Amino acid sequence: MKKNTDQTSEGLNQIIEIMNANGDVGELEEIVEKYKQDEASQSEKDL
Repeated sequence: MKKNTDQTSEGLNQIIEIMNANGDVGELEEIVEKYKQDEASQSEKDL
């Protein structure tokens, strides 16, 4: 399981990426997909 500081850092990075996307739907979809993949791979590691 990730440390709380790692999770907080990743969450803040995600928020910043979303703000920087400035409503670009394609970029927002890429960000969401990237974090879904990251979360899925982390879940597999935790097993």
